[in-house]
Amino acid sequence: MSKLIFEHSQKGKSSNIIKTTKAPIKSLPKELVRQEPIGLPEIAEIDVVRHYTQLSTLNFGVDSGFYPLGSCTMKYNPKINEDMSALSEFANVHPLQDESTIQGILELLYNMQQHLNSIFGYDAFTLQPVAGAHGELTGLLIIKKYFESKSESFRNIILIPDSAHGTNPASATSVGYRTKSIPSGPRGGVDIEALKKVVSSTPNLAGLMLTNPNTLGLFDENIIEIAAIIHQAGGLLYYDGANANATLGITKPAELGFDVAHINLHKTFATPHGGGGPGSGPVGVTKELAPFLPGPMITKTANGYTFNNPAQSIGKVHSFYGNVGVVIKAYAYIVTLGSQGLREVSENAIINANYMMERLKPYYTIPFGFRTCKHEFVISMSKEKKEHGVRALDVAKRLIDYGFHPPTIYFPLIVSECLMIEPTETESRESLDTFCDAMIAISKEIRETPELLLEAPHNTPVKRLDEAKAVKEPKLTFASFCK
Repeated sequence: MSKLIFEHSQKGKSSNIIKTTKAPIKSLPKELVRQEPIGLPEIAEIDVVRHYTQLSTLNFGVDSGFYPLGSCTMKYNPKINEDMSALSEFANVHPLQDESTIQGILELLYNMQQHLNSIFGYDAFTLQPVAGAHGELTGLLIIKKYFESKSESFRNIILIPDSAHGTNPASATSVGYRTKSIPSGPRGGVDIEALKKVVSSTPNLAGLMLTNPNTLGLFDENIIEIAAIIHQAGGLLYYDGANANATLGITKPAELGFDVAHINLHKTFATPHGGGGPGSGPVGVTKELAPFLPGPMITKTANGYTFNNPAQSIGKVHSFYGNVGVVIKAYAYIVTLGSQGLREVSENAIINANYMMERLKPYYTIPFGFRTCKHEFVISMSKEKKEHGVRALDVAKRLIDYGFHPPTIYFPLIVSECLMIEPTETESRESLDTFCDAMIAISKEIRETPELLLEAPHNTPVKRLDEAKAVKEPKLTFASFCK
């Protein structure tokens, strides 16, 4: 492991040339004046600078390398979008200013709502939710309020495919719904017969949450029939837009029958992602659900832009108007690319994923490789685990030795020993080939020298951790390393 800053300390070693004052400290109460040395490490300034600079190079991000994290769309963010959000005219606006003094930002936010309506086919969007899961919560609250307005509060069951993101059942439970799982069929989509059976035995159905393309990277071929089944039973169809990077300009969820949707601006429209934020998860709805959107909404009048609250609003889900800085970045991305550019984003993401999948087919088991994938695909390491004792985790650790951030592992849960790879549209063919070459080399190592994988990574400051213990007993401070 790299040395900690305290371990570099040597008594008397310092480049400090500033003389300490002998003047008495009069501005602080006596009880607050330190009586003993603070105990800082004794080290030259240049060594401190080099230490922290070296540590900073250990951070991995999409700006420093390929980041094929499946289902998370870790794509490159054009820096001009960052510059736009940092403009003083935006950065210095306060949400409590009078409407007449913030017409510019209100116009941008209103236009963003209209762009999202156009791209995804909805009648209205709220920009308040600040993450994908927050958008799920908002959408489900809207569904719940809608049924309450129809005196159908008995509808309390949300159906969730077994390939869903884990936040789906968590969000439904948070709203007070119960969930039922729907299995996947042999082609990776929702099992239609199983869906019909569950729906027919669920008179209290509220709806179905569906990601399309799903977490296997597959577009559900039966989506129109699925929508009809849910609607005929009186339920609503919810679109988890986490994978919308594969559909821009190609299809619209509203036209497929989805009544409500959340969209991840921090995935689909190239704003920073990862490390806990910032994010944005706008929610779009059909006209029937528009009255229930959280307020305030921004509307355009003859005299400019103003706020109003929908008639049966669920209320605020976030202070003010959401993560406006993130919205500005996504807005810049949309207006820069235009409709044709957005379509090319998805087309290139799909091409890149299928290119990688075809290159790796001779070397790995790809459970649904008989279908064209969308923006991502999955590999199963079950065979390698059985024959050589090598798991998906071992491949992920070995990829670090090759200089790559590992893809998502062990998700979706329905694929044993899963590796989930999403290249995104921003990677060049050269980058894809370099990654594929590494995966092909690793497949040879699995057969010939599996111990290389079982002991990986080999060239990182921290070697293989006890994964369970690292979660339950994390060592986060210098003091914990000294015990």
